[in-house]
Amino acid sequence: MATEVAARRLIENLQTDLRALSVECRRKYPPVKEAAEAGMLKLKTISTRSKQMLPALVANSGEILQPFLLGCDTKNLKNVQLSLTSIQRLITHEAVSANAACNVINMLWSLMDSGVEDLKVLQTAVVVLTTNTVVRGPMLAKAIVICFRLHHSKDNTTSHTASAVVQQVVTVVFERVMAEDDANADGSEMNHDGAPPKDYGKMVKEVPKSLRPCAADAYLLFQDLCSLVNGDQPYWLKGMTGISRTFGIELIEAVLNSFPPLFLRHKEFSFLLKERVCPLLIKLFSPSLKHRQGMVMPLNSNLSPEKPSFPLSLRLLRVVSVLIVKYYALLITECEIFLSLLVKFTESDKPHWQRVQALEVLMKLCSQPKLLRCFCASYDMKPHSTKIFGNIINALGGFIQSLFVNASSDRQSGLQSEKLGKDSSGSPANGNHTGSQTVAAAVSNSAFFYKGAWIPLVPVSASNPSKTALRLIIWRPASSLELLDKVEPPLVPDGYAMSVAFCALQNVVKGVSLVVSSEIEAEERIWKAQTDITNLSQAVKLEKVDKDLYSMWTTMVDGSWCGVMSALSMLLEACTDEVATESILKSMELYASLCGKLDQNMSRDAFVTSLCRSALPPTYALTVLNIATPQSTSNTKGHKRHPSKDGNPSSTDGSGNDPGDGRNQVVAVGTPLSTQHGTVQGPVMLTAKNIQCMRAILSLSCLHGSVLGSAWHLILTTLQHLAWILGLKPASRGTLRVGHTADAPNTVITTAAMAELPILTTMLSRLFESSQHLDEVALHHMIDALCKLSAEAMEIAYANKEPSLFPVAKLLESGLVNLPRMESWWRPVTAHLLEVCQHSHVRLREWSAEAVTDLITASVEYKHDPPLHENLKLQAMLLGPLQELSSIPHSDIRQKQLECVHHLLSSNGDRLVHGWPLVLGVIGAVTLDQGENLIRTSFQSLQLVVTDFLPIMPCYCLQISVETAARFGLQKAELNISLTAVGLLWNISDYLYQNRGKIRESLLKDSENIKIGSDKPVPPFDALWLTLYSRLADLCVDSRPAVRKSAGQTLFSTISVHGSLLELSTWQIVLWQVLFPLLDKVKNFSGAAVHDRGDATDGGNILIHHSRDTSEKQWAETKVLTLAGVARVFNTWRHALMPLGDFPRAWALLLQHIETSALSPSKEVSLNALKSFQEVLQQKPPKKLSLVKQSSITSTGSDKQSDRNTAPTMGDPAVPPDEAISRSYDVIAAAETARNERKNVREKEERTSISSVSSVSEGTAEGSDAEGLWANAWRVWHSIGTASTEPPAERTSATLPSQAFLTALIKIFPLLFGRIRPRFVGADLRRFFAVLQNAVSVPVQADMSVFILPSSGENELTPLQEAILHTIKILQTAITDGTESMQSMYPAIFDQLLTFVTYSCQAPHFGHIETKAISKTTTKQTDWVAMNYVPFAEKSLEFTAEMYRTTAKQDIVMKEHVLQNILRVLQLPLGLKYACPSPSTWKLSVRCLLEILKVGLPVARAADTKHHFSDMWMDLAVSLELFLFADHPMPSTLTVEEQQNDELLDVAVVELIRHEILPYSSTMPEEFTHRIMALLNRGSIHSTSTASFLDVDDRQLRQEFAKACFETLLQFSFITQKAALANTSDDEGALTKIALTSLLGRCQEVLKKYVEDERLSGKCPLPRSRMTEMSFVLQAITTLIQSLKRASQDNVDSSTWEQVISLYPALVDCSTCSSSQVCLSLKKALYEYHDLLVAPRQRIPNGK
Repeated sequence: MATEVAARRLIENLQTDLRALSVECRRKYPPVKEAAEAGMLKLKTISTRSKQMLPALVANSGEILQPFLLGCDTKNLKNVQLSLTSIQRLITHEAVSANAACNVINMLWSLMDSGVEDLKVLQTAVVVLTTNTVVRGPMLAKAIVICFRLHHSKDNTTSHTASAVVQQVVTVVFERVMAEDDANADGSEMNHDGAPPKDYGKMVKEVPKSLRPCAADAYLLFQDLCSLVNGDQPYWLKGMTGISRTFGIELIEAVLNSFPPLFLRHKEFSFLLKERVCPLLIKLFSPSLKHRQGMVMPLNSNLSPEKPSFPLSLRLLRVVSVLIVKYYALLITECEIFLSLLVKFTESDKPHWQRVQALEVLMKLCSQPKLLRCFCASYDMKPHSTKIFGNIINALGGFIQSLFVNASSDRQSGLQSEKLGKDSSGSPANGNHTGSQTVAAAVSNSAFFYKGAWIPLVPVSASNPSKTALRLIIWRPASSLELLDKVEPPLVPDGYAMSVAFCALQNVVKGVSLVVSSEIEAEERIWKAQTDITNLSQAVKLEKVDKDLYSMWTTMVDGSWCGVMSALSMLLEACTDEVATESILKSMELYASLCGKLDQNMSRDAFVTSLCRSALPPTYALTVLNIATPQSTSNTKGHKRHPSKDGNPSSTDGSGNDPGDGRNQVVAVGTPLSTQHGTVQGPVMLTAKNIQCMRAILSLSCLHGSVLGSAWHLILTTLQHLAWILGLKPASRGTLRVGHTADAPNTVITTAAMAELPILTTMLSRLFESSQHLDEVALHHMIDALCKLSAEAMEIAYANKEPSLFPVAKLLESGLVNLPRMESWWRPVTAHLLEVCQHSHVRLREWSAEAVTDLITASVEYKHDPPLHENLKLQAMLLGPLQELSSIPHSDIRQKQLECVHHLLSSNGDRLVHGWPLVLGVIGAVTLDQGENLIRTSFQSLQLVVTDFLPIMPCYCLQISVETAARFGLQKAELNISLTAVGLLWNISDYLYQNRGKIRESLLKDSENIKIGSDKPVPPFDALWLTLYSRLADLCVDSRPAVRKSAGQTLFSTISVHGSLLELSTWQIVLWQVLFPLLDKVKNFSGAAVHDRGDATDGGNILIHHSRDTSEKQWAETKVLTLAGVARVFNTWRHALMPLGDFPRAWALLLQHIETSALSPSKEVSLNALKSFQEVLQQKPPKKLSLVKQSSITSTGSDKQSDRNTAPTMGDPAVPPDEAISRSYDVIAAAETARNERKNVREKEERTSISSVSSVSEGTAEGSDAEGLWANAWRVWHSIGTASTEPPAERTSATLPSQAFLTALIKIFPLLFGRIRPRFVGADLRRFFAVLQNAVSVPVQADMSVFILPSSGENELTPLQEAILHTIKILQTAITDGTESMQSMYPAIFDQLLTFVTYSCQAPHFGHIETKAISKTTTKQTDWVAMNYVPFAEKSLEFTAEMYRTTAKQDIVMKEHVLQNILRVLQLPLGLKYACPSPSTWKLSVRCLLEILKVGLPVARAADTKHHFSDMWMDLAVSLELFLFADHPMPSTLTVEEQQNDELLDVAVVELIRHEILPYSSTMPEEFTHRIMALLNRGSIHSTSTASFLDVDDRQLRQEFAKACFETLLQFSFITQKAALANTSDDEGALTKIALTSLLGRCQEVLKKYVEDERLSGKCPLPRSRMTEMSFVLQAITTLIQSLKRASQDNVDSSTWEQVISLYPALVDCSTCSSSQVCLSLKKALYEYHDLLVAPRQRIPNGK
């Protein structure tokens, strides 16, 4: 559809064009007019009759085109333009047949001959040839000839346009061939015999029959192009007069560059390439080959024919480049010629621009590694062929050297000219040579500087031409116009040639390396698939390579390394740019590694030598390297330049370069390292280039160390000297670090070099770390080199010169990273290090010993396979050097040996079996005479023994270990050792516990029972524990506080955790020979320390806090720790100790210690005594005790088997076997069940006072009862509480119990109460509350109040107050769940809580102590501050309300008048109201009152219980009256919102009266009801209570409260049909009469007051509150009258009507009111009097 639309639009356009042509030609050209009309008619016929218009147009295109062809024949400019436009339109739509197209081309030829519209002709020709392929054969040639001929036009625009058209048309011709080939890709080829024409030397007249039509046209076109360039006449392009060679070569290049598949696919085109193009190029290169720079030209010739032409040479080299790159496989022989020509063109006798052109081509060729490989394979490897690849490399190297030589010569010439100019004229000569610009050029660093010549470096890139600053061969066609139009060669800038050669050289290095390395890796992958080659050396690997392949690699390297190295060495020496230098170094690294991979030692060593020489200053390198490696001096040609440089008189700075060279600025100055053959005098200066070369050497060694071989010695020698000059010193594990200034005072490092040093040290470490990846041969090469360097250092040290520690340190570092294969290097390395250990030089000896011991330690710690203890041979080899160290007499070596032994214990101590007693004896025999260092070292060994080797130690040595550790704990030389020794004892105890079965069995085999301070023998295992406990107890009374603390913690933790292993008899020994004697000792020492104010820091120079700065305080801490520990033991092992016969005596003795300590004047002791008391009261899960019968201990044989059988059931403790310091305990369900059963039995017994139970006496039968034990604990608690909280008689007191003490005392009671609860009676509760009340009244010391007490504004409880309330809650819970006798304690709890409530307004006093409130700031200073009781009292009140809600219906609560007591207590805060210390108190009081009354009033109204509340009602009325009409006015500071919130509380009270009191007035006393109504009457209207008629302060009027009171009165004033006012006997009627009388009286007062105030106010309006009040009263009157009228007449007495009627005059007086609101309410009230105006004798309807 779209095609038809386009065809129709085409027809319309053609008709328009024909119409315009007809109009234009109607007078001058009638035939054209007639033809145009005929054409229009034809188009009209086609458009109307043809369904397929476009094919019809094609069929009739000849007739349609005829008018336009005739128009062009007129040669009229306007007609021609119009006709050509229409023709182009037809052609564009492909509506032209082949014949018509031929007519068009003939017409174009005619126009070309006439010179009419050349550009339009070119445009039409392009359209004809590019639209489709209808034009072929001779007509195609004719069209191309038209374009060629127009190219020779004199008009530049036409010529340039034609040039572009020719290039486009030629491209189109060959694109047709590609399309034709693609269309016939199915294989339907024509007869393609590929036979070249027989008569090629002559003009070929026929196209090969094998070619298709488009291919035939392209073949003839390319053939004619070659002929035209060669100067021959064309065959196909008839009419061509000639073509310029440059343009023809450009066309040939474009075809060859764009269509390589065409020439490679068709043999006919390949034939043309070989037989026409290549000979043509060789012929055209002839002038360039014959020309020599500096030849003498003929006298009568302006331009010699032999002189090379720049434009032609430019294009020829471009074609050659394309041929070599894209057609090398087709033209191997021809490419050899071209490559030889390129090499020839780089020679110095050629023009400079031609040399640069050839270099650019070589640079592009060298950037393709595969091409380089082909060069080598095709030429260099052939026996009688030219060594093209080697010649290219040598040409590049020679070119670079020639540039330096020429630049240097130019500089010398320039200097001489300058000198002559100065001598003759006194001013420098203005020569334009290179040397004269060196100073100016020195500003830039991107250059090469050699012997005074400065050659700048410009960016050049063959792969990315856009980065090239200037190119004489530009690869991009879009940019080629700049140079393709030039006839003369442009000026080549300085440095461009050097930059191109440098880039080409780098490409060669990368290419060769890529080819060889990739093929080697491919071979290695094949080998790896077949066998393991990890540990094979490089030489062995190369033996597996195919000979031809290896020959290829070596040919490439052998043919190139000399030229590459000589050029790179010169470039490296002359380079001043860091990036370029890095690139050169990378290239040298690549080639050196490549030579090493191919086992080319000479070339490898040559590159390494060149790198090492560059890393050191010239003279220094000559001294060091030539002596060290004399065999490598003749390896390379490039080294011949060094003597010339070293002999340069200008090289006085040690670097040999001009000061303008930025890379050769000195960055480090150091001292020279002495050698065997002498020392360089003076300082050694390193430049930035030296540092960069050092990094390159490190990189080469790290990445390619496996191929360096013997070059390791040269590299390590260089690195050793560089490290020495830079001041790098060995550190731990052989690494190097930057030395301190004191170590190298003559070393000067600049800031730039200082930043490099960490990187260099890291690279050095990585170098030797990478040795783990070397094969064994390479590793031996490196180790051998290090040993040689170390031997040289020893010789230097013997000569009294400072040696380098570099080789020893690196031997250590290399050994540490190669431990997996230590068998291959262990003996040579350790033998050499042992030899160095005997040297007299101290530092060298120390480092060697360090290396030996570190290697031994690391090798033993290494995880060998098989393990080390299974490989005896390896073990002997590793420990042999350590044994040999004993023969060295130096003390420092022995110290290192001892340290090594310490390390060996940690890694190899499991081999020791029977040597442990000796080892422990040696460790324990250390004395102070041997020095603290030795003590410390020995103790470290003991630590290792205890920590790691107890499991492998014989069991009989364990007691020796305990004694040894205790001996270290008692020594006074080192406090830390003593503390750590205590920790070791703890570790030993853990081990004994975890391995109890094995140890017990082993000890029973080796020994008998032992008697320790008792008549009964002790089993060996228990004796071991007793030894441990006794030694720890001795340490608990050490003179040093830190030791005492640590030993005490360890002793009690050990007993608590591991006590399950002791037998019952042993526990008795622990109690009476360890624990209680320890308590007595500590008590005695503590008492003696009271008067002993000696040095508190005895035992160590430690900074001590002021709380521990005296001996008394320190012993107080010990006393605390000891008592706490014993208490914890009793608590933890209570179930194990209770079976002892004397446990009650022990219990009583412990409580005695606790009571004595609790009443101690020391606050710390007393507080912690209570914590200990709490500890013994806590219910912890019982632990099992290993109760082994005594008979089983003494028996043997079968009894031992019995012991083993019973051990799992009775001996296994609750603690897991793998426990170390865990404090977890298991819960035994059986014990808990038994305790619950005993509890149930005791609850059935008679409740008596616990205090009546006498204290447990020692040895009595009653003491064995658990109840007696807890009764004794209650007696102790009450004794402590009574004694500590007794108020003093004086006004001042030195000490009072602290809040923390009292809190702890109170917190103990819940734990104790859980034990004594079944026997806890009222007397005990009263005793407890006495302590409680005294405790809460104790004031706080003034200086501590800020840390303890919250301010009065805060609503927080102190910890003591929280504990008291928590305790009372526990009591309340217990009473709730308890028996009836327990519930009788409710009133006592209420009384105590209510006592606490009164503290909110009246703080208690503690004796006669003077206190002040914390919120008051008085000038008088007092020692004590009273507590803030407000939060406490409020919490007590909340608790009281909550408890009453749950207990209101309890008989005892009702009988004891708890509700009445609550009301009486609340009268205080309710009456004070705003005068309360805290406003939250009265608010909470009223809220609690409301909650309590909501619960208590229904109980009080109940018929069966109201007799208990007969005296309560008046207290309730008083409470309500005190609150609603408090004497204390509202503060003026209250906000409106606060006032409203307070008023809501008043309203809530009224609501309570409305809903909970008045509806049930019948159940309440009449006096109480009258008083409540009086309250409501008083509160209903407030306006009558003021004398002023202007109530300006509306806040004083509680409007909502008054409204609520009035509504309540109104509610109970309504008359119902059932209630009668006359019947006063009815309760409802009586209440209604009272309410109605009160209400009417109140209304009378308001009305009179309002009328009076309005009269007095005059024009001033009354306040809005008065208006609102008046309106509300009027509405109430209206409602009341309506209610009276609705009621039955019999229900309303006459006195009521009289009161209502008496209001009428007052209502009339109010009619003068100006308020519309009041008037409206008044009107409604007066309306209600309408019915009352009827005569009394008539009946009034009920509200109707």
